[in-house]
Amino acid sequence: MKLCAGRIAIVTGAGRGVGREYALMLAKHGAKVVVNDLGVEIDGSGRDSGPANDVVQAIRNGGGEAVASSDDVSSWDGAKKMIDTAISTFGGLDILVNNAGILRPRMLVNMTEAEWDDVIRVHLKGTFAPCRHAVSYWKMKSKDTERPVNARIINTSSVSGLFGNIGQANYGAAKAGVTAFSIIAARELGRIGVTVNAIAPSALTRLTEDFPPRTEEQKAAADPKWAAPVVVFLASEGAADITGRVFYVGNGIFSVMEGWHRGPQSEPFDDPIELGPVLRKMSFQARRNCDLDGNEVD
Repeated sequence: MKLCAGRIAIVTGAGRGVGREYALMLAKHGAKVVVNDLGVEIDGSGRDSGPANDVVQAIRNGGGEAVASSDDVSSWDGAKKMIDTAISTFGGLDILVNNAGILRPRMLVNMTEAEWDDVIRVHLKGTFAPCRHAVSYWKMKSKDTERPVNARIINTSSVSGLFGNIGQANYGAAKAGVTAFSIIAARELGRIGVTVNAIAPSALTRLTEDFPPRTEEQKAAADPKWAAPVVVFLASEGAADITGRVFYVGNGIFSVMEGWHRGPQSEPFDDPIELGPVLRKMSFQARRNCDLDGNEVD
C-alpha cells in the first residue's frame, strides 16, 4: 500500500541526510516530490546543484516523479518560487516538509552576530517563509467545498532545541522556535484542513558527524532512515487527526514529546526575602532538565 499516492510534496534540504531519506520514501509511497536543496556546506557556504539532482534522478530511476529546486527557503521570494514550482509542475501541493538547515557552532562568549543571524534566518525564517506561502495557497483552496484541503506541514526541530546543547545557542534557539511555531501553526490551521507537526531526529548526518565517536551499533541506531517512516505517515491522508505534536526519533528510540507543563507551584509573594526559600524549594522539587537523549540529568 502506498500511503501518499498522488500527493504532491516539497522537501527542503533534501539533497543529503534525513531530507534525502524523506524525499526517497515519500516518492516510494507515491508522492510527487519537489527536491529542494542549495547544496551548501554545513556552515551555509558554497552552492552545488548536484545533491538535489542526484535525489531527483534516484526517484525517477525508481519510477517516481520529482523535480529539483535550488530556491533559498530563507528568502521570501525564494520560498514563494519553490511553492509555485510544486503547483505549476504537479498541479498543487499537499505536503511541506521543512528540513533545510546549517550549523555554526560556537560558545556564546565567542559567537558573532553573523553566526547568530544566519542560523536563525535559515532555520526559523526558512520554516516560516515556505509555510506562509503554502498556507496562502491552502486557504484559497479551502473555499472549494467539493475538494477539502487535507494538507500537511512537517517541520524539523532538534534535540538541541528541545534539551539544549553546549555550543549551539544559535541553532538550539532556532530549533526551539521551530517547535513553538509548529504548535501555534497547528492551532491556527486546523480549521482549513492543515495539520502541523514537528520531528526532532537524532540522526548521524553531516551536521552531527563531529560528535564523539560512536560504535557501529550506535551508528546503525542513528541512521537517518529511521526518521523517514515517521514523516511519510504524518504526510499521509490517514494522519489527519494528528497535529501539534513533536516526535523524537533516533538512537533506537521513538517518542512523542510532551512539552512544557507547570511543575511545583505556590501562591505569589510580594516580598523577595520571603519568596527566596520557597523559590529554592520549588527549584529543587522540579524535574531536572534532560540530556540530549531525553534523560533527566542528575
